[in-house]
Amino acid sequence: MLAFVLHAIRVLVEVLMQRVRASLLALGLIATFGCGSEDHVVQRPQAKVEELPSQEVRDFTLEESDTGTPEWILTSRYAATYDRRGVIVARGVAIDFFDSKGAKYSHLTAKEGEIKRPSNDMEARGDVKVTTTDGVRIQTESLRFLNHERKIVSDAFVKLERNGDVVTGYGFESDPSLEHFAIKKGVRAQVQSNSEGGLKFRQRGTPGTP
Repeated sequence: MLAFVLHAIRVLVEVLMQRVRASLLALGLIATFGCGSEDHVVQRPQAKVEELPSQEVRDFTLEESDTGTPEWILTSRYAATYDRRGVIVARGVAIDFFDSKGAKYSHLTAKEGEIKRPSNDMEARGDVKVTTTDGVRIQTESLRFLNHERKIVSDAFVKLERNGDVVTGYGFESDPSLEHFAIKKGVRAQVQSNSEGGLKFRQRGTPGTP
C-alpha cells in the first residue's frame, strides 16, 4: 500500500514539473517576442519644416518701367519674399498695364499671385479678372503673365465678354490689352454685337491683327 502511494506521488510530481517547464517556456517566448518588438521600433519621419519668408510687407508695390514710363504696376495687400526660391507671393493682387505713352489700358485683379525674380514673370490665381479700357472682360481661375514676351496665357477655362459677345474655351493666349487673342480648344461663342464692337479672336495659332 505504501509503495502504491509513493508511486502516485512521483507521478503527480512529474506531471506538475512538466506543467511548470511548459509555463516557463511560454514565458520565455513572450519575453523573447517582447524584446524583439522593442528592438524594431518604427521611427516616424520628422515633419518637414515649413519655409519661412525672408521678408514680409503690407501694401506692397512692384513696378516695371521703360525709360521712366511705367509698363505695369502691381500692388497687393500683403507680400512675402522667399529669397531661396526667388519668388514673391502676394495676396489681394491688382495690376495696371500701360501703353508706350503711359496710358493705362487694362486692369487685373486676383486673390493671390506669385512673381518670379528677376524675370518678373507672374502667375495670378483665384477669381482672376482682367478688364480693359474699351470694355473687354476676362474671367478665369489661373492666368500667367510672361513679362519679357508681354503675353498673357492660361490653360484653365476662360470666359471673355464685350458688348454682348461671349467667348469661352481653354488654352488662352493674348497681349495684355486683350485686343487680339487665341483660344486653342473647346471654343464656344455667343455673338450679339456687330463686327466693329465685339470680340476679335482666332481659334488656333497666335493672336494676329485682323
